[in-house]
This record gives sequence, C-alpha cells and structure tokens, in this order.
Amino acid sequence: MTTDKITALYCRLSKDDLLDGESNSITNQKTILKKYADDNGFRNTAFYVDDGISGTTFEREGFKSMIADVENGKVGTVITKDLSRLGRDYLKTGEYIEVTFPEYDVRYIAINDNVDTLKSENELMAFKNIFNDWYARDTSKKIKAVLKAKGQSGKPLATHPVYGYKKSETDKTHWVIDDEPAEVVKRIFKLCIEGYGPSKIARILSEDGIMNPTAYALSQGRNTPHKNTRPYFWSPYTVSDILEHMEYLGHTVNFKTRTKSYKNKKHLHNPKEEWAIFENTHEPIITQEDFDLVQKLRQNKHRQQRSQEVNPFSGMVFCADCGKKMYLCRSRSYADNQEHLTCSTYGIDRTACTAHYIRTAVLNEIVLNELNSLLTTVKDSEDDFVQNAMERSEIKQSSDIAMAKKALVQAENRIEELDRLFTKLYEDNVSGRITDSRFDKLSQTYENEQEKLSETVKELSAKIETAEQKTADVTAFVKIVKKYECITELTPEIMHELIEKVVVHTPEKVDKHRTQQVDIYYRFGTAISTAVADSRDYIKRTRTGRKKAA
Repeated sequence: MTTDKITALYCRLSKDDLLDGESNSITNQKTILKKYADDNGFRNTAFYVDDGISGTTFEREGFKSMIADVENGKVGTVITKDLSRLGRDYLKTGEYIEVTFPEYDVRYIAINDNVDTLKSENELMAFKNIFNDWYARDTSKKIKAVLKAKGQSGKPLATHPVYGYKKSETDKTHWVIDDEPAEVVKRIFKLCIEGYGPSKIARILSEDGIMNPTAYALSQGRNTPHKNTRPYFWSPYTVSDILEHMEYLGHTVNFKTRTKSYKNKKHLHNPKEEWAIFENTHEPIITQEDFDLVQKLRQNKHRQQRSQEVNPFSGMVFCADCGKKMYLCRSRSYADNQEHLTCSTYGIDRTACTAHYIRTAVLNEIVLNELNSLLTTVKDSEDDFVQNAMERSEIKQSSDIAMAKKALVQAENRIEELDRLFTKLYEDNVSGRITDSRFDKLSQTYENEQEKLSETVKELSAKIETAEQKTADVTAFVKIVKKYECITELTPEIMHELIEKVVVHTPEKVDKHRTQQVDIYYRFGTAISTAVADSRDYIKRTRTGRKKAA
C-alpha cells in the first residue's frame, strides 16, 4: 500500500448535520478517517476540511483544494466517512466518483457506506447518493418552513444585523444601536441630503479613514463571507445599499431575497410587495423625514460635477415651458455673477425650447428672501399657515374629515343592513312568502344599492386617508421649518429639506428691464410662492457693493 501520493481524508460538516449530534462532528470524522487509514495501511495522509458548508454546493474551499491536488496528480486515494460527506447532490457526487476520480486514477472510499471504487461491489452507490439528495431536499423544506414562521412572527431573519446595529446581549433576536457605525450611517444620510452622490460619499469616507462595514464586522470578531483586504475603502454600492435600508427607521424587513432551490444558493431579490415589514421593532437611527427625502433624491440622480462644492440648486431647478431640468453652468474662470442655469432641452435642440437663462446669484437671492418670508409667516401665525396649506391642496380642515368619517360609517352600516335584508328576502322566497319575480326585483335593487355604497366607501376612505396624510405632511413640514431662525446662506441640505422644486419662467422685458418669474414649490405640497426678479437691478447692486467694499 506504500505510495508517494497523498491519501486525502475529507471531512465536511454543515449546520444541518449538527442536528445529528456528535456523530458527524469534524473531530469524530477525523478520528474515524485516521483510524481507517492506519488500520488499512494508507500512508501520507492529509486532511481537507469544510466546516459549516452544505453538501448541496461544491463551492467549498477544502473540497476545491482537494480537487486541485487530484487534478495535479498529487492524490492517490480519497476517503470520507460516508457518501453524504462528499456531497448531497447526486448528479455532481456521482460525476466526481465515476468520472473525475477515475480520470486521475484516484481510488475513492466511503467507509460507512461500504463503497470502494477499487472493488466492484458498488451497485447501490447511485441509490445511496439519491437518498442523500432527498435528505438535503427534505431538510431544506423543513428549514424554509421554520424560517417562514420566524419571518412572519416579526423576528429578523438576517444572520447578522445591518451595519449600525448589533444583537442585544439579553435577546439575540433584538437589535440595538451600535454607536460607532450608527454615527457613520447618520453621516452618510446627511451627506446625501447635502447633495453628494454615493461615489462622492464613498470617496469622503475612504479619505477620512473610516472602516467599511466588512472590516468593522471583522474587527468586532464577527464572521463574514467576505474577507476585505482594503479595510478603509468604501464602494459606492455599499453606500447606495445603506441609503436604501428601511431597517434604519426601526423596522424589521424580512423576505427581501430568496434562493432558486436548495442546490442553488444564489440570492435573488424579491419585489417590495412580497416583503414582510414590521414597524418600530427597534430604535431608529434615521428619521422618517430624512429617509423619505433621501429616497426622493435618489430617484432624481444627476451627473457628478467636477467641482468639489455641491451647488444648492443642482437637480432642483426646472424649466416652466418644457418641464425638464435646468443645467448648472459653472467654471473656475466665471465671476460670481456669471454662474448660471439654462434649460437642458434648449442645450440639445434650440428650436425645442428657450434658454430660460438665470444667474445663480439672482436665484439665490430670490430663494433666500422667500424662505425667510416663509419662516416669518410660520413663526408669527403657524395655525393660519397650516390652514392655508390645507385649503391650497383642496382639502379642508377637520370639519370635512369628520363629515367624511361619519358618512363612511353610515355607508358601511347600510351595506351590512342590506346583507341582512337579502338573507331574509332569500328565506321568504324559499318559504313561498314572496314570489320569484318579486324576489328578483327586490334583490336586484339591493345589489345596485350595495354597489353604489361600495364605491362611496372607497371614495370616502381615500379622501380620509389623503386628508390625514396631508395633515401629517404639513405638520412635518412646519416642524422642519421651525428648526431655522433665519437663513443667511443657502445649502443643499436646506434646499432639500424645505423645497420640492424651483420652476423658472421665460424672461420678459418690461420698460427695458429684464424680469423673470420664479415659482418655489415647498415640500409636501404645503405652499407655492412666486417671485419676479429684475436681474439687471441685482447685478447693479452687486457691482455697487463691490466698489464700496474696495
């Protein structure tokens, strides 16, 4: 039995195999394999081990290392405790035993299954491989059922909490805030609100020497599938992923992904309507207002600017005629009053629209004035502002909502009453107290009334839901506005927090003066303010101010 080639002793243990107790442990497998090799004269033994890896996949480091040695002619014999240790996919397992190993003159032995390819008594091997495959399939079904029940109960299915959280010391199914990464998450959302995209945010974090999520998990002693070799490099994809996690609102989100089968472990994304979302299960890191704002900003992605400074108007100014965005035109050679915005449609086809040219300095003054006017209005008369905002959205205050709720209850009660009347009508018809023709006429009348009432219920429910949402939106907007005393400088964060969009109209000449209408739409549809700018006067004021300063 003497040979220079390796006798490969292969051990594998999956999480499912732990259910069988100590018999399948790596330690037990090693003991059995080493004893068998020694008793039967196999020398030059080497262990190849995969701990915690399913037999339905062959993407295992220990197994791949062994196969590489097989293909390089280093291995003479492969020994496993049983066939299932080699694998539970009967097709792939059979291929390795009957094709790959013979091709490289490798003998295969499965001790407990009495399989030895050097001998001819292996007729039952194929059936045993199929049984092992069925076992894996049955186990997969049971695990899926357990996970489904756990996921539907509101407990998180993720093995590890998302970046920014950690498992509670007292309850492993509960997440608590992990202070250090939570501050990074807050910073990422803040940078996004300030107008930075994922690529720029990733660059900032990398330059500041902040550990990425994988490196941080490894530093905390957690096992991760990826062993990051660049601990301070942030990928834009990582940033984008963080910006989309609803978990930062304090919600548990289950069933976001699925696998095709128990043999294919590749994760596929489920549509959002298939997610199970359980609200307020742990402490939030990000407010609902900031999260919603970030999602809106992510929908309106704009090209990355060469300038390191983010302009507050970038991606927020639109042409009044064609409705398209206005592009920011800036250059290091431009003076302060030369930087401007122009219609993107006009930039492509000058016959399709007009330039709608406006200087950012002019727009900056207009928006600043209007925002400070808004702050004064809210400060002096918050109730009037809320009332006006509700009326502008064609939804009156609480009296109309109360009337709608009352009408909804009446409609629902009448629908229930009609159900009872129809039941009694049917009983009267069966008993012969009313004729069939009378039954048909009355039942049709009841059904028509029910259909109309059902439509009424839908309309009233929608009206109430919209009204209540609108009230919540206006209240949220007022809360944001009250954060500011006086705005002296426009920033991307202020623009995104308070303003939905800015619409610029075509310039007009009035008495040789160039005037231009600008509409400012505030967030949540709370209000619209319109200003008419005289850009020539503004430029004159700017130049005069510079001369005085000089």
